[in-house]
Amino acid sequence: MRRAWLCVWCLAASVLHAGEDFDARALHRIERLPLGLPPLPALADNPPTREKIALGRKLFFDRRLSVNGTMSCGMCHVPEQGFTSNELETPVGVEGRTVRRNSPTSLNGAYVAKLFLDGRENSLETQPMSPLVAHNEMANPSMGDVIARIRSLEDYNGEFEAAFGGGPTEDRLGQALASWQRTMVAGNSPFDRWKFGGEKNALTAEQQRGFALFTGKARCFTCHPVGEQFATFTDDAFHDTGIGFHRQEVAPADASPVPVEVAPGVFIPVGPDYMKMISEKQEPDLGRFEVTQNPRDMWGYRTPSLRNVALTAPYMHDGRFAALRDVVRHYSELDMERL
Repeated sequence: MRRAWLCVWCLAASVLHAGEDFDARALHRIERLPLGLPPLPALADNPPTREKIALGRKLFFDRRLSVNGTMSCGMCHVPEQGFTSNELETPVGVEGRTVRRNSPTSLNGAYVAKLFLDGRENSLETQPMSPLVAHNEMANPSMGDVIARIRSLEDYNGEFEAAFGGGPTEDRLGQALASWQRTMVAGNSPFDRWKFGGEKNALTAEQQRGFALFTGKARCFTCHPVGEQFATFTDDAFHDTGIGFHRQEVAPADASPVPVEVAPGVFIPVGPDYMKMISEKQEPDLGRFEVTQNPRDMWGYRTPSLRNVALTAPYMHDGRFAALRDVVRHYSELDMERL
C-alpha cells in the first residue's frame, strides 16, 4: 500500500510549493478514482471545483484558524504521517490541552458515513466545526469568531468570492474544507492491482497467505469487508472491542499491592490508592453512547478503514498500540462475541 500512499503524498507534499495546476490535478483525481475505490457519494449541494479545493487546502493548513494562531487541522492530520499524528497516542490542542482520542486519518474520509470515532457528524461539510470550537483542540469561542477572523485576513480577500461568489460564511468554510478533504483518496495499491486488476504477482506469496487468513480463520473481514469490485475495508459500524471498558476499569479497594522496582533489586509494594494518587486522571470516554445515549452503544467506536494502515500508527481509539502486531495480538485474545 505504500505505492498508493506515494500518490497521495505527491499531492500533499506539494502544498508547500504548489503550482497553478495542483488543485486541478486534485480535482482530476476524484473524477477518475484510483483502482479499488467505489464511486464517491453524490455531491449535489457541494460539487467540487478547483477554486473550492484550493481554498479548502489553504484553510486546512492555516494556524490562524485557532484561537491563538498556533494550531491547524493539518497539525493533527499530518500528510507525512498518513494524515494522522504518529508521535502521540492522542494529540494535543492549543496550549498543550489533551485530546481524548487518537487522530483518525483523513484519507478516504469521503466514504465515511458517520464521522469522528463516535459518529457524531454526518458530512464532511459539518465535521470541521467541532474541532474549531472544541476547548481542547482549536478553542475558538464560536464559529462567528472564526468567520470574523477570516474576514479580517487580507490574503483571503477574493478567495471565497472566487470559490462561491460571496464572502466567508460558516457554510462556505465547511464546503471548502470538505472539497479539499475529498481529494484525499488512496487506492491502486499492490493489493488493488492483485485483487481487482488481475495482476497475480502484485502481492507476494506471504501477503496472499495473509489475505487468506484475513478472510478466513482470523475473521478480520467481518468488520473490514472486501467486495468484488472495490474495498473500503470498513463496515462503517460501531463496535465495543474491549478497549474502552478496560481503560476505565478501577482496581478494587482491596486489590493486592503490586511490587514496583524503584532501584536495581529494590522493590516496594504499591497499592491501588497510591496508584490512583500518582496516575493521570482519565477523562471518561463512553464512545458512541455519548451520541446516541443507547446503552448498547457503550464503548463502541467506528471501525476504521485499513487502507494505508501501516502509516497510521498508533492504533485503536486511544492510540494504545504502537505496532500492528499488538493489534493482531489483542484481537486474537478477544471474545469475538462482544463485537
